[in-house]
Amino acid sequence: MADLGAGEILIIALVLVILFGSKKLPDMARSIGRSLRVFKAETGKLREDDDAQPASLEEQARLLEEQAARLRAQAPQS
Repeated sequence: MADLGAGEILIIALVLVILFGSKKLPDMARSIGRSLRVFKAETGKLREDDDAQPASLEEQARLLEEQAARLRAQAPQS
């Protein structure tokens, strides 16, 4: 990523103020902050879901067998 100096940052800020007006910039920054917060929370949930999955096929098979045994135990006997 390019290194921006103080002069470049001031020019970018000036262009933003000219394009969007000084009243809309705080609202835009607030909206971007909210969006990033939601995005960060959702990606965190995705990582948690990935971590919660069993590591191997053997582990998955064992969990499925346990679930099947529980369902068989709960099923009405005829």
